[in-house]
Amino acid sequence: MLLAIDLGNTNVVFALIDLAAPGGPAIRTRWRIATDPRRTGDEYAVWLSQLLVLEGHARGDIDQIIVSTVVPRALHNIEVLADKYFGVTPLVAGVGAATYGIDLDIDQPASLGADRAVNSVAAHAAHGGDLIIVDFGTATTFDVVDFNGAYKGGIIAPGINLSLDALVGNTAKLPRIAIGAPKTTSVIGTNTEDQMLIGVFWGYVAMMEGLIARMKAEIGRPAKVIATGGLAVLFDEQTDIFDSVDADLTLNGLAILAQRACGQ
Repeated sequence: MLLAIDLGNTNVVFALIDLAAPGGPAIRTRWRIATDPRRTGDEYAVWLSQLLVLEGHARGDIDQIIVSTVVPRALHNIEVLADKYFGVTPLVAGVGAATYGIDLDIDQPASLGADRAVNSVAAHAAHGGDLIIVDFGTATTFDVVDFNGAYKGGIIAPGINLSLDALVGNTAKLPRIAIGAPKTTSVIGTNTEDQMLIGVFWGYVAMMEGLIARMKAEIGRPAKVIATGGLAVLFDEQTDIFDSVDADLTLNGLAILAQRACGQ
Protein backbone atom coordinates (compact mmCIF):
# COMPACT_ATOMS: atom_id res chain seq x y z
CA MET A 1 0.00 0.00 0.00
CA LEU A 2 1.24 3.47 -0.90
CA LEU A 3 1.05 6.37 1.53
CA ALA A 4 0.87 9.52 -0.62
CA ILE A 5 1.48 12.85 1.11
CA ASP A 6 0.55 16.18 -0.48
CA LEU A 7 2.19 18.82 1.69
CA GLY A 8 0.70 22.22 0.86
CA ASN A 9 0.94 25.69 2.34
CA THR A 10 -2.30 25.35 4.30
CA ASN A 11 -2.95 21.63 4.71
CA VAL A 12 -1.18 18.29 4.47
CA VAL A 13 -3.21 15.52 2.84
CA PHE A 14 -2.33 11.89 3.57
CA ALA A 15 -3.89 9.16 1.42
CA LEU A 16 -3.67 5.39 1.33
CA ILE A 17 -3.55 4.21 -2.27
CA ASP A 18 -3.79 0.62 -3.43
CA LEU A 19 -1.54 0.50 -6.49
CA ALA A 20 -2.52 -3.10 -7.24
CA ALA A 21 -6.28 -2.51 -7.32
CA PRO A 22 -8.15 -3.85 -10.37
CA GLY A 23 -8.56 -1.09 -12.90
CA GLY A 24 -5.65 0.94 -11.58
CA PRO A 25 -4.63 2.74 -8.38
CA ALA A 26 -7.48 3.25 -5.93
CA ILE A 27 -7.57 5.72 -3.05
CA ARG A 28 -8.78 3.80 -0.01
CA THR A 29 -8.89 6.66 2.49
CA ARG A 30 -7.52 10.16 3.00
CA TRP A 31 -6.87 12.47 5.95
CA ARG A 32 -6.06 16.15 6.27
CA ILE A 33 -4.09 18.08 8.89
CA ALA A 34 -3.06 21.75 9.09
CA THR A 35 0.43 22.45 7.77
CA ASP A 36 2.93 23.31 10.48
CA PRO A 37 6.65 23.06 9.62
CA ARG A 38 7.37 22.66 13.34
CA ARG A 39 5.33 19.46 13.62
CA THR A 40 7.75 16.62 14.29
CA GLY A 41 7.84 13.16 12.79
CA ASP A 42 6.78 11.77 16.18
CA GLU A 43 3.72 14.01 16.24
CA TYR A 44 2.74 12.95 12.73
CA ALA A 45 3.15 9.31 13.80
CA VAL A 46 0.84 9.60 16.81
CA TRP A 47 -1.87 11.27 14.73
CA LEU A 48 -1.52 8.96 11.74
CA SER A 49 -1.31 5.74 13.75
CA GLN A 50 -4.66 6.43 15.39
CA LEU A 51 -6.33 7.17 12.06
CA LEU A 52 -4.92 4.00 10.51
CA VAL A 53 -6.45 1.94 13.31
CA LEU A 54 -9.81 3.68 12.96
CA GLU A 55 -9.83 2.77 9.25
CA GLY A 56 -8.83 -0.84 9.92
CA HIS A 57 -5.25 -0.57 8.70
CA ALA A 58 -1.87 -1.22 10.31
CA ARG A 59 1.45 0.53 9.84
CA GLY A 60 2.76 -2.66 8.29
CA ASP A 61 0.28 -2.29 5.41
CA ILE A 62 2.35 0.62 4.10
CA ASP A 63 5.42 -0.37 2.10
CA GLN A 64 5.91 2.73 -0.04
CA ILE A 65 5.68 6.47 0.68
CA ILE A 66 5.80 9.42 -1.69
CA VAL A 67 5.60 13.09 -0.81
CA SER A 68 5.01 16.24 -2.80
CA THR A 69 5.81 19.44 -0.95
CA VAL A 70 5.79 23.19 -1.49
CA VAL A 71 7.00 23.73 2.10
CA PRO A 72 10.67 22.64 2.10
CA ARG A 73 11.04 23.19 5.86
CA ALA A 74 8.44 20.50 6.56
CA LEU A 75 10.02 17.79 4.39
CA HIS A 76 12.60 16.64 6.96
CA ASN A 77 9.95 15.73 9.52
CA ILE A 78 8.02 13.72 6.93
CA GLU A 79 11.24 11.87 6.10
CA VAL A 80 11.70 11.13 9.82
CA LEU A 81 8.13 9.82 9.97
CA ALA A 82 8.73 7.51 7.02
CA ASP A 83 12.08 6.17 8.19
CA LYS A 84 11.41 5.84 11.92
CA TYR A 85 7.84 4.54 11.92
CA PHE A 86 7.46 2.79 8.56
CA GLY A 87 11.03 1.73 7.77
CA VAL A 88 10.70 3.33 4.34
CA THR A 89 12.81 5.89 2.51
CA PRO A 90 10.20 8.17 0.99
CA LEU A 91 10.12 9.14 -2.65
CA VAL A 92 10.08 12.90 -3.18
CA ALA A 93 8.15 14.08 -6.23
CA GLY A 94 10.48 15.47 -8.84
CA VAL A 95 13.62 13.92 -7.32
CA GLY A 96 15.54 10.79 -8.32
CA ALA A 97 13.33 7.82 -9.16
CA ALA A 98 10.22 10.00 -8.76
CA THR A 99 11.19 12.45 -11.49
CA TYR A 100 8.19 14.02 -13.20
CA GLY A 101 8.97 12.56 -16.60
CA ILE A 102 7.61 15.61 -18.45
CA ASP A 103 9.31 18.57 -20.11
CA LEU A 104 9.18 21.76 -18.05
CA ASP A 105 9.27 24.31 -20.86
CA ILE A 106 9.66 27.40 -18.65
CA ASP A 107 12.44 29.83 -17.73
CA GLN A 108 13.13 28.45 -14.25
CA PRO A 109 12.07 24.78 -14.02
CA ALA A 110 13.45 24.41 -10.48
CA SER A 111 11.06 27.09 -9.22
CA LEU A 112 7.91 25.24 -10.30
CA GLY A 113 5.86 24.00 -7.33
CA ALA A 114 5.83 20.22 -7.03
CA ASP A 115 2.04 20.18 -6.78
CA ARG A 116 1.70 21.92 -10.13
CA ALA A 117 4.07 19.49 -11.85
CA VAL A 118 2.34 16.48 -10.28
CA ASN A 119 -1.07 17.84 -11.34
CA SER A 120 0.27 18.16 -14.87
CA VAL A 121 1.39 14.52 -14.89
CA ALA A 122 -2.01 13.34 -13.64
CA ALA A 123 -4.09 15.53 -15.94
CA HIS A 124 -2.14 14.52 -19.05
CA ALA A 125 -2.45 10.84 -18.17
CA ALA A 126 -6.21 11.13 -17.60
CA HIS A 127 -7.26 13.53 -20.33
CA GLY A 128 -4.56 14.02 -22.96
CA GLY A 129 -4.66 16.89 -25.44
CA ASP A 130 -4.03 20.51 -24.54
CA LEU A 131 -5.02 21.30 -20.96
CA ILE A 132 -5.53 24.17 -18.57
CA ILE A 133 -5.42 23.07 -14.92
CA VAL A 134 -6.97 25.30 -12.27
CA ASP A 135 -5.98 24.45 -8.69
CA PHE A 136 -7.78 26.17 -5.83
CA GLY A 137 -5.32 26.23 -2.96
CA THR A 138 -3.78 28.91 -0.78
CA ALA A 139 -3.02 30.49 -4.14
CA THR A 140 -5.09 29.74 -7.22
CA THR A 141 -2.89 28.50 -10.03
CA PHE A 142 -3.60 28.13 -13.74
CA ASP A 143 -1.27 25.73 -15.58
CA VAL A 144 -0.96 24.94 -19.28
CA VAL A 145 0.05 21.47 -20.45
CA ASP A 146 0.33 20.78 -24.17
CA PHE A 147 -0.76 17.69 -26.06
CA ASN A 148 2.72 16.14 -25.61
CA GLY A 149 2.45 16.44 -21.84
CA ALA A 150 4.94 19.30 -21.57
CA TYR A 151 4.38 21.97 -18.94
CA LYS A 152 4.31 25.32 -20.78
CA GLY A 153 3.68 27.84 -17.99
CA GLY A 154 0.78 29.41 -16.17
CA ILE A 155 -0.56 32.01 -13.77
CA ILE A 156 -0.46 32.46 -9.99
CA ALA A 157 -3.29 34.45 -8.39
CA PRO A 158 -4.19 35.04 -4.74
CA GLY A 159 -6.50 32.35 -3.42
CA ILE A 160 -10.02 33.47 -2.68
CA ASN A 161 -9.51 33.13 1.08
CA LEU A 162 -6.31 35.18 0.88
CA SER A 163 -8.24 37.87 -0.99
CA LEU A 164 -10.95 37.88 1.64
CA ASP A 165 -8.41 37.96 4.49
CA ALA A 166 -6.73 40.97 2.90
CA LEU A 167 -10.05 42.75 2.49
CA VAL A 168 -11.17 42.16 6.07
CA GLY A 169 -7.75 42.66 7.63
CA ASN A 170 -7.17 46.03 6.02
CA THR A 171 -10.56 47.61 6.66
CA ALA A 172 -12.04 48.82 9.92
CA LYS A 173 -15.70 47.92 9.58
CA LEU A 174 -16.01 45.06 7.11
CA PRO A 175 -17.03 41.79 8.83
CA ARG A 176 -15.57 38.36 8.21
CA ILE A 177 -17.88 36.31 6.00
CA ALA A 178 -17.91 32.69 4.89
CA ILE A 179 -17.10 31.83 1.29
CA GLY A 180 -20.09 30.43 -0.55
CA ALA A 181 -22.24 30.99 -3.59
CA PRO A 182 -24.44 34.13 -3.35
CA LYS A 183 -28.14 33.43 -2.95
CA THR A 184 -28.93 35.03 -6.31
CA THR A 185 -27.07 35.82 -9.51
CA SER A 186 -27.60 39.53 -8.96
CA VAL A 187 -24.37 41.51 -8.73
CA ILE A 188 -26.02 44.47 -7.01
CA GLY A 189 -25.90 43.85 -3.27
CA THR A 190 -28.25 45.60 -0.86
CA ASN A 191 -26.24 45.09 2.35
CA THR A 192 -22.58 44.99 3.33
CA GLU A 193 -22.27 41.20 3.63
CA ASP A 194 -23.95 40.57 0.26
CA GLN A 195 -21.80 43.19 -1.43
CA MET A 196 -18.65 41.59 -0.03
CA LEU A 197 -19.69 38.11 -1.12
CA ILE A 198 -20.60 39.33 -4.59
CA GLY A 199 -17.27 41.10 -4.92
CA VAL A 200 -15.26 38.12 -3.78
CA PHE A 201 -17.25 35.31 -5.40
CA TRP A 202 -18.44 36.76 -8.71
CA GLY A 203 -15.26 38.77 -8.98
CA TYR A 204 -13.34 35.51 -8.75
CA VAL A 205 -15.56 33.85 -11.35
CA ALA A 206 -15.05 36.79 -13.71
CA MET A 207 -11.29 36.60 -13.17
CA MET A 208 -11.22 32.88 -13.97
CA GLU A 209 -13.43 33.20 -17.03
CA GLY A 210 -11.37 36.10 -18.34
CA LEU A 211 -7.98 34.48 -17.75
CA ILE A 212 -9.03 31.12 -19.17
CA ALA A 213 -10.44 32.81 -22.29
CA ARG A 214 -7.13 34.61 -22.77
CA MET A 215 -5.15 31.41 -22.22
CA LYS A 216 -7.25 29.48 -24.74
CA ALA A 217 -6.76 32.24 -27.30
CA GLU A 218 -3.00 32.15 -26.76
CA ILE A 219 -2.83 28.34 -26.96
CA GLY A 220 -4.65 28.51 -30.29
CA ARG A 221 -6.02 24.96 -30.09
CA PRO A 222 -8.99 23.44 -28.23
CA ALA A 223 -8.03 22.97 -24.59
CA LYS A 224 -9.86 21.17 -21.80
CA VAL A 225 -10.07 22.91 -18.43
CA ILE A 226 -9.52 20.66 -15.40
CA ALA A 227 -10.28 21.98 -11.91
CA THR A 228 -9.00 20.66 -8.60
CA GLY A 229 -8.73 21.85 -5.01
CA GLY A 230 -11.22 22.40 -2.23
CA LEU A 231 -13.36 25.11 -3.86
CA ALA A 232 -13.49 23.59 -7.33
CA VAL A 233 -16.92 22.02 -6.82
CA LEU A 234 -18.38 25.26 -5.46
CA PHE A 235 -17.29 27.25 -8.51
CA ASP A 236 -18.22 24.45 -10.91
CA GLU A 237 -21.84 24.89 -9.81
CA GLN A 238 -21.81 28.53 -10.89
CA THR A 239 -19.86 28.54 -14.17
CA ASP A 240 -19.45 26.30 -17.20
CA ILE A 241 -15.74 26.95 -17.76
CA PHE A 242 -14.59 23.59 -16.36
CA ASP A 243 -14.69 20.44 -18.47
CA SER A 244 -13.85 18.22 -15.50
CA VAL A 245 -13.43 18.49 -11.72
CA ASP A 246 -10.96 16.10 -10.07
CA ALA A 247 -10.50 16.63 -6.35
CA ASP A 248 -7.81 13.93 -6.23
CA LEU A 249 -5.67 15.15 -9.12
CA THR A 250 -2.51 15.61 -7.04
CA LEU A 251 -2.89 12.26 -5.27
CA ASN A 252 -3.44 10.53 -8.61
CA GLY A 253 -0.29 12.15 -9.93
CA LEU A 254 1.68 10.93 -6.92
CA ALA A 255 0.38 7.41 -7.54
CA ILE A 256 1.63 7.59 -11.14
CA LEU A 257 5.08 8.72 -10.01
CA ALA A 258 5.22 5.96 -7.38
CA GLN A 259 4.27 3.33 -9.96
CA ARG A 260 6.97 4.52 -12.32
CA ALA A 261 9.54 4.55 -9.54
CA CYS A 262 8.93 0.89 -8.71
CA GLY A 263 8.73 -0.16 -12.36
CA GLN A 264 5.02 -0.94 -12.47
